[in-house]
Amino acid sequence: MNSQNHIIWDTDPVLFRISEFNLPFPIYIWGLLLAAVLIYVGLQKLKPESNKKGVEELPAWMFWGVIIGSIIIGQLPFLVIGGASLSSIGPIEPRWYGLMFALAFISGYLILFKLFKDAGKPQEEADRLLIYVLVATIIGARLGHVFFYEAEFYLRNVHLIPQVWIGGLASHGAAIGIIIAMWLYARRSKGVSFMWVADRVVPGVAIGGMFIRIGNFFNSEILGMPTDLPWAIVFANVDMLPRHPTMLYESLLCIFVLISLFVIYKKYDNKPPEGSLFGTFLVLLFSGRFLLEFTKETLADFMEGSLFDMGQLLSIPFVLIGAWLLWKKVNWKKAGAPMKR
Repeated sequence: MNSQNHIIWDTDPVLFRISEFNLPFPIYIWGLLLAAVLIYVGLQKLKPESNKKGVEELPAWMFWGVIIGSIIIGQLPFLVIGGASLSSIGPIEPRWYGLMFALAFISGYLILFKLFKDAGKPQEEADRLLIYVLVATIIGARLGHVFFYEAEFYLRNVHLIPQVWIGGLASHGAAIGIIIAMWLYARRSKGVSFMWVADRVVPGVAIGGMFIRIGNFFNSEILGMPTDLPWAIVFANVDMLPRHPTMLYESLLCIFVLISLFVIYKKYDNKPPEGSLFGTFLVLLFSGRFLLEFTKETLADFMEGSLFDMGQLLSIPFVLIGAWLLWKKVNWKKAGAPMKR
């Protein structure tokens, strides 16, 4: 394969670098934790007072006064008793992947907020659901990688499981985590079903997946198989073989899924039949993932030589569940129709 006829990708995955610099005074770790508690308590105390005066939000000077004052007060006790502290910061090297990860949740939240607003739900409910999904995504993605791809290694090195910066994350694990989060949220919320919640979460998941895969591209990870196709890319940070840009294929797949979901959403005047968006999401995304896995390097070494790889085997249940929902449970004749119980 001739790499000279293809695009060579050798971009630095680090967004920018700030060298290590010394602080003029030590910052005590436990002091920061104490400050966080003081900030929470202080803001909770002041909010009722502001409401009594008819002010909807805290004045800026009061808000920042609580934060700065709490940080200072939190440090004072440890100037006497001592403790673990930071005397320098850096080097700081934020990565493109981190930026894409942040954009995934920001864009996903904006879509979620729009769909909740269309349904007459308050912003506080969207904020609460975001916390559920954020925590579940990180935990699910990490545990998915641990158990689906490197179980033997992590069972011998359990202490490495929380170190998400070592190893990797798995999108199928994130999907399972998000489903659990939606179920917990629906169970603890009045007037909404699991399917109603799922329909309003999956568009944000789709656009989030697009940003995450672009982040994988910057990191030169989730590599495709070597190929001579004209759009193949050489990831110079890995080797000089032209490969399928599988992460970009998956990013485009997420865009296609997002557009499909909004077509259904608008067709039913912002009141899609319950389960329609969720089922469509499962079928389109994971059937697409199943096909694109044929262009991807095997991530699970123990499945080398198998007919299907781990990503494909994990995709099949999601596709089947989505198809069953669309066929058996969705009432396509009526917008906003409740699920059959």
